[in-house]
Amino acid sequence: MHIKSKIEGFEDWLFIEELPDSYNVQTPLAEKSMTIKRPPVNQFSNHMISSGGLFLMNVHMQFNEPASILFEIEGETVTSQFIFYEQKQTMDDKQRTKKMRGGARHNIRYIPSLSGRYELQPDVVYNYFLIVLSKEYYFHLINQDSLLHADFVQEIKNGKYTSISAQDLLVSHEMKQTINDIVECKRAGELKRLHTESKILELLMLQMEQLQNDQHDEVRKYTNLEQEKIEQARDILDQDFANPPVLPVLSRMVSLNEFKLKRGFKAYFGTTIYGYVTRLKMERARHLLVDQKMTIREVTYEVGFKHQSHLSEAFKKYFGILPSEIRS
Repeated sequence: MHIKSKIEGFEDWLFIEELPDSYNVQTPLAEKSMTIKRPPVNQFSNHMISSGGLFLMNVHMQFNEPASILFEIEGETVTSQFIFYEQKQTMDDKQRTKKMRGGARHNIRYIPSLSGRYELQPDVVYNYFLIVLSKEYYFHLINQDSLLHADFVQEIKNGKYTSISAQDLLVSHEMKQTINDIVECKRAGELKRLHTESKILELLMLQMEQLQNDQHDEVRKYTNLEQEKIEQARDILDQDFANPPVLPVLSRMVSLNEFKLKRGFKAYFGTTIYGYVTRLKMERARHLLVDQKMTIREVTYEVGFKHQSHLSEAFKKYFGILPSEIRS
């Protein structure tokens, strides 16, 4: 497969990759990084990983004026695409900045061959995470006859450009964590290959799991604006999970009625609001206990519990062991 991309108006290509379609465990991973900072680019950093049948890109970018990214893909590929964006706006006389509405979307696409462009808005921070797999590599990871992607596979057989979901879906907490695991991996050589491949498979599984949860077309009942409000609610919980707002308050904060917020949150993220907050609390508690070596008493208040017994009970229910046992 042949992949290349450039910023429109720039002479040099950001990258040109000619990769074999075949999956071969003997092909080592190659890594490259680059940064750009010249008008109209305010910031641009890109880290790439490639191997036989695999190309992975994590790019962080912001432009001072409207810009376009041109791309070309040749060969039958399956892409797992994630785009995160956030806009900041200067406010009042003190020139403070306030985070404005952002979002995160994902999809899986079959691309037989394609050239096109992505239009980028000024002063929006974009983080684009892209996995490009040859058709052979994709079917190495997920069996061609799996019912998880039966309709998608049929379109692949027909050689037609298609997306596994008719509309892009919201990125879940687990997906963000898995992407972070890939990006922040410090392993090298064969260990990095195994880690990268396992996390790509995990990411595809999470994407398909979300699609399976959508079997009654629940997510299609929500407008783009309502989706953004559901994302905003998730962001609020991410930032203040230790003392999260109750549902009526959260509903008012994002200007979406309680019923739609509850149903939409479950449809997009596969869990209730309560379950999501519990997951954040427990994962943070485990991190503080294991990695930060904090005491159970310290962790109790850090993640929003009033008594150690409440933390121990929740921890036992979530992980199957007590906090005191996790370090023993």
